Amino acid sequence: MGSDECLHIPLDVTDRKQVSSCLGDLKDQDRVPSVLINNAGITKDQLFLRMKDQDWDDVIDSNLTSVFNMTKLFIKSMVKNRSGRIINISSVAGLMGNPGQVNYSASKAGLGGFTRALAKEVAARNITVNCIAPGFIETDMTTHFKDEEFKNILNQIPANKMGNSQHIADLALFLASPKGDYITGQTISVDGGLYMS
Repeated sequence: MGSDECLHIPLDVTDRKQVSSCLGDLKDQDRVPSVLINNAGITKDQLFLRMKDQDWDDVIDSNLTSVFNMTKLFIKSMVKNRSGRIINISSVAGLMGNPGQVNYSASKAGLGGFTRALAKEVAARNITVNCIAPGFIETDMTTHFKDEEFKNILNQIPANKMGNSQHIADLALFLASPKGDYITGQTISVDGGLYMS
């Protein structure tokens, strides 16, 4: 599907009024989704002792509360249709923690609990809820590493390389497809072996 075939809706996922208003537009065009991928996220890294209240609030709102907002919007139609897929994009930081990322790690760990609890509530309605936990992926968020930092990161990854966005997309497509209909409540790491539970 090309981008011109997609419906683009600019949306602040932390603003519940904006989130609610988009449902009417989607209903009018008969385009209420049966697959929801919650992928919004920000970082505001700082050592905990120096972390400002606003840095905590912004990260929790963008990374965790937004998932509540978006899922709440579409879950009713999924329950009514007895079909749906919810995929939350988390991070290995939510599994292993990272210094300087108490806010980010907490928000992503919260997604795991959200995913497991909701999966148990809606599984009987043929709705799956899963989490993907990327490790170090080549994105705008990882371009700032200096050579020495980058080398240190690679030394922590058994695969000795960073992932790319296609690795994440391939897993999301699998989980959204009929092939993934017996997988629910899971957090799946895509990290080249960085974190092994």
